[in-house]
Amino acid sequence: MALLARADVVVVGGGLHGCSAALHCALRGLSVVVVEKNTVARHASGVNAGGVRRLGRHPAEIPISVFSMKLWHRIAELVDDDCGFQPAPQIKVAETEAELAALSERAALVRGLGYEHEELLDQARLRELLPAVAEHCVGGLASMGDGYAVPYLTTFAFQRKARALGVRFFEETRAQELTRDGTVWRLSTDRGTVEAETLVNCGGAWANLVAARLGEPAPVEAIAPMMLVTARLPHFCDAVVGATGRPLSFKQMPNGTVVIGGGRRGVADPETDRTDLRFAELRLTARTAAEVFPVMAGATIVRGWAGIEGRMPDDIPVIGPSTTEERVFHAFGFSAHGFQLGPGVGSIMAELVATGATQAPIAPFSIGRFQGGGSLAAATAPVH
Repeated sequence: MALLARADVVVVGGGLHGCSAALHCALRGLSVVVVEKNTVARHASGVNAGGVRRLGRHPAEIPISVFSMKLWHRIAELVDDDCGFQPAPQIKVAETEAELAALSERAALVRGLGYEHEELLDQARLRELLPAVAEHCVGGLASMGDGYAVPYLTTFAFQRKARALGVRFFEETRAQELTRDGTVWRLSTDRGTVEAETLVNCGGAWANLVAARLGEPAPVEAIAPMMLVTARLPHFCDAVVGATGRPLSFKQMPNGTVVIGGGRRGVADPETDRTDLRFAELRLTARTAAEVFPVMAGATIVRGWAGIEGRMPDDIPVIGPSTTEERVFHAFGFSAHGFQLGPGVGSIMAELVATGATQAPIAPFSIGRFQGGGSLAAATAPVH
């Protein structure tokens, strides 16, 4: 097969994590090729809810999320584009006293780990931040320094900056076989062979196609989180809002439209790269939004969509080196909450590629946890 490209690093997958890893590797002076079977931002990275949150993270994710948030607050400096990033509170609403008690326990847990970004809200403070919230809501949990961004703009911005630094992108190029010749990986595709010393697997819902070839299969499930967007409404909400006891992700955009999600799932078909919406589930999503914000009761739904995402059984990603091969690193399975982590994880992947190690506490994310190795113990040390 003809040689398509040769580089220091080949990244499989052109979502946000693949583009971020490629960019950060290029910033370290490495030559990089990205192979994407469809187009950049085609799946979850381009159509997710766009939440940029530290709020509610699994304890093992908190250090990486905090590190990544620092990059978000200077995102234009990193990628020469603001990515539609809007700083805004992220608020999880409690609809019952029992839910508020659970949020209080969560806030105490986070403080016990040495982090101060999650703040418990009483009813008065909740209404100060969310004047339109339903009367029955009794409080909440907030991370005031979080925000949201536009997913496809973000992913394309990372791609553009990576290209400007010399990264080559091969879209509509499907990875087929993977072999090793000494210190060189050979990735055969339907357009030719890519040779590189290092392989980075950012394949999303399809990442196991690479991992299994390396002898470390990972149980990645393809899911399709669904989203709705309404027609424009008068301004009533400045925060990104979730519910504690039921699926909801809710924000009003600067143009007045409201984007509603929360994790209700459509049908994902990773073989055909297609998704189908479940309209009964979307009705529940719309009903929840109207019950938490009564002003939404008369809103017009303009459209809905879903993108294919990779979910792990424990709902935290795989991040780190292969357990079976040298010079292979994984970053996949972000389980519908990986968007905010993208800048930080890309930096961590580049550190691994360039130095073979990282200061980030990534042990809980080892792919080895699915082969009887690794640990799910919370890693809470800060990322420098």
